[in-house]
Amino acid sequence: MLEVDTFETNERRYRSWSRLTGRGPEASQKWDVIVIGGGITGAGILREAARRGLKAALIEQQDFAWGTSSRSSKMVHGGLRYLLGAHLKLTRDSVRERERLLRESPGLIDPLGFLFSNYKGKRPGRFSMNVLLITYDLFARRWNHRYYPAHEYTFLVPWIRLSGLKGGSRYGDAVTDDSRLVLRVIQEAQRDGALALNYVKAENLITKNGRVCGVHVRDVLSGETAEIPSRTVVNATGAWADRLRRQVAGGEDIRPLRGSHLVFPYWRIPIAQAVGLMHPIDGRPVFFMPWEGATIVGSTDLDHDKDLDFEARITRQEVDYLMEIVDYQFPSLEIKKGDILSTFSGIRPVISGGATDPSQEKRDHSIWVEKGLISVSGGKLTTFRLIALDVLRHVARFIPELVVKDVGEPVFRMTSSHERATAHLDCSLRRRLAGHYGEEAGEVVKCAKQGELERVPGTDTLWVELRWALGREAVVHLDDLLLRRTRLGMLLPEGGVSVLDYVKNLCREVLGWKDERWHGEDSAYRSLWRKCYSVPGTEEIQLRTGSIPT
Repeated sequence: MLEVDTFETNERRYRSWSRLTGRGPEASQKWDVIVIGGGITGAGILREAARRGLKAALIEQQDFAWGTSSRSSKMVHGGLRYLLGAHLKLTRDSVRERERLLRESPGLIDPLGFLFSNYKGKRPGRFSMNVLLITYDLFARRWNHRYYPAHEYTFLVPWIRLSGLKGGSRYGDAVTDDSRLVLRVIQEAQRDGALALNYVKAENLITKNGRVCGVHVRDVLSGETAEIPSRTVVNATGAWADRLRRQVAGGEDIRPLRGSHLVFPYWRIPIAQAVGLMHPIDGRPVFFMPWEGATIVGSTDLDHDKDLDFEARITRQEVDYLMEIVDYQFPSLEIKKGDILSTFSGIRPVISGGATDPSQEKRDHSIWVEKGLISVSGGKLTTFRLIALDVLRHVARFIPELVVKDVGEPVFRMTSSHERATAHLDCSLRRRLAGHYGEEAGEVVKCAKQGELERVPGTDTLWVELRWALGREAVVHLDDLLLRRTRLGMLLPEGGVSVLDYVKNLCREVLGWKDERWHGEDSAYRSLWRKCYSVPGTEEIQLRTGSIPT
């Protein structure tokens, strides 16, 4: 059995910091690219830079995927609604990237049927929807939609509202664990020699002769600072991009939009496929989607005027808005607010185009090159690879030997190295581990202790994933583990209170946390969950430490 070194995480972080700052035996004298921002856009840029032989490093002031990329709607999709706005190129690119990702990483990006209900007098009608889906499938180069009359449609989605139902369309898209997607992309970049380090803040840009040539950074954990020279600096901080841009140009182009979601136990809204319809209040598309053993309802689309340094949270008005569509679509299930497991809100970095309605803003990405600083924001999770290539074309202006061509290289290495170690597991577990961990899937299995290859009750997560994350995935705080490396904080009642005793023992064993450290992390996590992942307006729940099921 493979044992995870108790203090390996701290040692790895020290080696990474030394390498980043040029103070260790593996130090780089000068980086080719420093990427600021550890979401999916930054991860994609790191991946594409590393595969082209560049000395590339990524820094993130919070945790990897802390922002938008762990709080998206979890869909890898073409953006069907963007066809309504005639955004043909964006939709085409998204559909084709979706198909690529489905081929490359089953178990991480999985196909999911989407049902769109057709009600009398509601838009879009059957004809309009059919035109959209034909275009959608032409982009994907495969026929993957069908219309069902009401008497057949109700077999696909029982308990649906019957009043005015004429039928519905089924089409194909995909679903992912967005945070795991970021980690997989970073993992692939690291295998090509890149460096990625969380909890490192870019304090100031370094300029020479009027051009950005490096970053002054601070280790958030130790307070240590350093100047990092680099031939190019990429600002991939999403909704936060204007902050760095203001150091060189004063740009103000980002319009932060909040998308909020509700998470229900799967048994309360038991659907095998995603279900969508237009909200009766404002005509926005809203979806119900099975995800990681639960059901997600979302999302909203509102201007976010709160401090971006603090995690976004759902408002009472947004809860009411989403509960109204729950009641409208599934009235017979009699869903109440008390059924909600958790909530989450993400900030979309949309480029402001002056639209009064936030939902009418374009979702394309934009790139600015200002005194050598290359900033990128906007775009869709699905097209992260194309965004990365676009950014690198601008990087090539400062690195003449860099050649950027899209020759269709896969984002993820397709390997069978894990098959022997996972052969004794059932097909669904093998698929999940291969998708979530790639070439390391076999090592995940080897480090499992007795009972840890079982699922955490009520979820698709394996107990061993907690052990692996603590030992190998740069976990610094408890919320890193429960909200991003795994999603137990959103999938289990009261933020995962039932597993905290088990997690405490793991943190003591793998990370060497003493009681004082645990109590601090435990208190901070519970407070964060109540503020940002619970239902606002309900009586505050005093979480009690529970025990794992035997």
